[in-house]
Amino acid sequence: MFGHVSRRGLLRSAGAAGAGLSLSSLLGAFGLSFQEQEHPICISPSSRRLKAAFTNNSLTHSWCAQGKQAAETWGRWFGVDISWYDGQDSINQQRKALDDIASTSWDFVAIQANGTDTLIEPVQRLLDHGIPVIQMDTAIDSSGSTDVTTFIEPDNVYMGQTSATALFEKMGGRGNVIMTQGQLDHTGAQGRTKGFYQAMEKYPGIELIAKNPANWDANKTMQLWEDYLARYKHIAGGFFHDDDMALAALKVIRKAGRQIFISGIDAVPASIEAVMNGSMVATIRNPAGRIHGGAVMVGILAANGMKAIPKHILADGPLVTQENGAGLIFLENLSLL
Repeated sequence: MFGHVSRRGLLRSAGAAGAGLSLSSLLGAFGLSFQEQEHPICISPSSRRLKAAFTNNSLTHSWCAQGKQAAETWGRWFGVDISWYDGQDSINQQRKALDDIASTSWDFVAIQANGTDTLIEPVQRLLDHGIPVIQMDTAIDSSGSTDVTTFIEPDNVYMGQTSATALFEKMGGRGNVIMTQGQLDHTGAQGRTKGFYQAMEKYPGIELIAKNPANWDANKTMQLWEDYLARYKHIAGGFFHDDDMALAALKVIRKAGRQIFISGIDAVPASIEAVMNGSMVATIRNPAGRIHGGAVMVGILAANGMKAIPKHILADGPLVTQENGAGLIFLENLSLL
């Protein structure tokens, strides 16, 4: 049972977040200590600041930029100094960054791989040195044999199926559709493709007339869609593996004066607004805040000796609607979703 905590006392304790809130002080707000819990979550964190390295695909992508903001925000709140290594949309560049990371001492490392099976060797070096590694959003090792601390990810199949289903419903269950994919060796993109096909099975009137990877690149997406619009007279819908690509295609579609329904994934603020104003049919949240902020929290626990960390942590997010859109943007701006 929690001890008695006044509203003023709780707010005073919670207000310490701006100065670097520790897990022990958070529990202290409720009159608890690590030792007093029936099932302690970890040993009490040390008073020193922790040091962590993070990398994700590319900070040119809205979702990755949100992730960086979330990780750094949570790091400030909980006393973690974060060094950021931008993957720059390049497997080779991110591999060089990981080699650099693996040559340095860290309290923990968090990684969203640009490509599966491209970072196994430096990640294994980190693990061999006892450094916790948190895998974010996409798999580092397709075999699953690299024993990372945990994997924090959304359900990509569900997101793909849910967004595609909303699109197919808006299309009236019939018509030509085009799928614009992310990087083909990215397990998130693979899951979204699988979800798209699962949705298609329920709509025999939907025909997939083209699918191509744009590798999360807005400029490449615009080039693809300029070609599609010139080639195909009848396109009823477009399904996109992320919202940066969906919004890029929307510019091309509008310029051409075409009416095509589109849906995406990630639910960044610009696409949430697009759903709310009717420019997009749907998007679903891939929670950059939960994934990157969660990596900070798991890293703190692992660095302080917690062993009972699940190997897989689901970070889910909702389908955007007219009713929930403003609230989702609010939470994202606070790095909470």
